[in-house]
Amino acid sequence: MIAQADSIVDAWTSSYWLALLLKTVAVLAFFLVVPLVVGYMEHKVLAHMQARLGPMEAGAFHGWAQLVADGVKFIQKEDVVPAAADRTVFTLAPAVALVPYIVVLVVLPFGDDVFALDLDVGIFFVLAVAGVGVLGTLMAGWASASKYSLMGAMRAAAQLIAYELPLVLGAAGAVMLAGTLSLVGIVEAQRDLWYVVPLFPLFAVFLIASLAELVRPPFDMPVADSEIIFGALTEYTGLKFAFFLLAEYGGIVVLSGIASVLFLGGYLSLPGVPLPGFVMMMGKIFLLSFGVIWLRATFPRLREDQLQRFAWVMLVPVSLVWILGVAVAKVAVG
Repeated sequence: MIAQADSIVDAWTSSYWLALLLKTVAVLAFFLVVPLVVGYMEHKVLAHMQARLGPMEAGAFHGWAQLVADGVKFIQKEDVVPAAADRTVFTLAPAVALVPYIVVLVVLPFGDDVFALDLDVGIFFVLAVAGVGVLGTLMAGWASASKYSLMGAMRAAAQLIAYELPLVLGAAGAVMLAGTLSLVGIVEAQRDLWYVVPLFPLFAVFLIASLAELVRPPFDMPVADSEIIFGALTEYTGLKFAFFLLAEYGGIVVLSGIASVLFLGGYLSLPGVPLPGFVMMMGKIFLLSFGVIWLRATFPRLREDQLQRFAWVMLVPVSLVWILGVAVAKVAVG
């Protein structure tokens, strides 16, 4: 059994409350900055892939302040609530979609001592909390009193049910090899070999299921603009809509981080590349985030029946077969 590690903050101070304050500030600062960087990256990457400039004016240098300008725009927009909507649920929905990704960052390790908390059941905690975000979408769709919003919410629920199982099965393979549920322990178990090598099919399944969880193309049927306007978010404006967008980009960062920890060695560097753990972890997160953006510019949207069939007929059987192989190999090697 791998002992729990102490973070750099715990080693620096013995005060529980000071450590809690520093960790809270660090997690919130990370969540408020890195997803915005990914959002800006999406602006520019999509622009170059589609042979256009993208944002260039705000901030002068390649439009670096475009997302700040967007934030100011959202603040200035009128906060409209439909007359027939359930105001309480309608207002709480963006927070329910956003907060789980902030909570997951608490246990995500960016170094052998760079984390807020190392839980013995870290991966269980991460998968359980990350799955709560879809409730925000369901709340938004139900409370909006709009048929388009409700249809989008129902599609999101069906998609979650279909792709949550492949997501968990993909993570299970890494847990079985590492012999621990601690995220720090899983990373440390990959010092000799990153799990993307023996578990590449599960790595692919995990990434695909993550895209579906995030409702990103080509799995964006819940927000199919040509059919149901913008799904569960159709009636949202201003800051509430901005919070949903922040939750989307935050989800990209968090799920890229989880994939990095499970399969790409987390904060571990490549042999002969003596980079700090935090730099390696951030590099892997941005690399996977780039892949998510690339897929948006490449693949068309799946139909609902194709989406469901792909999960149950392809991803789940592949995951189960590979996990069985991992179990047999684990027992055989001892």
